Amino acid sequence: MPEYHLGRLLDHVHLRVADLEASKRFYAAVLEALGGELVMEGEGYFAADELFVSDDGEPTARLHLAFQTSGREAVHRFHEAALAAGGRDNGAPGERPYHPGYYAAYALDPDGNNVEAVFHGPTRRSAPSVVVEPAGS
Repeated sequence: MPEYHLGRLLDHVHLRVADLEASKRFYAAVLEALGGELVMEGEGYFAADELFVSDDGEPTARLHLAFQTSGREAVHRFHEAALAAGGRDNGAPGERPYHPGYYAAYALDPDGNNVEAVFHGPTRRSAPSVVVEPAGS
């Protein structure tokens, strides 16, 4: 039986965007639909967990970013929220042929990046997330 270790490969993803406010509306809406939120914000940037978005350079182009979800309902919430917040449809919620149980939806963010919400089917997690605290805090 395969075993997956999520959250170990990437430390963070940095997107550069043309319109910070439009991107903030889009990402705040899709994150909220998935049970997340923006956790940091400042002049020219915002962040949510491993996602960092700023307006300090040439916009990121043609990136594919996929958010894990807790179920098919979350995939639907993501798609609806993305379209309502200025995203463009790039694939309605539905099963995909990648592996049995792969259920996803896609939307293009304000800069045209392909953002996905995916549910891989029923799984057992060892923990809901990994908590990391800097030493000495």
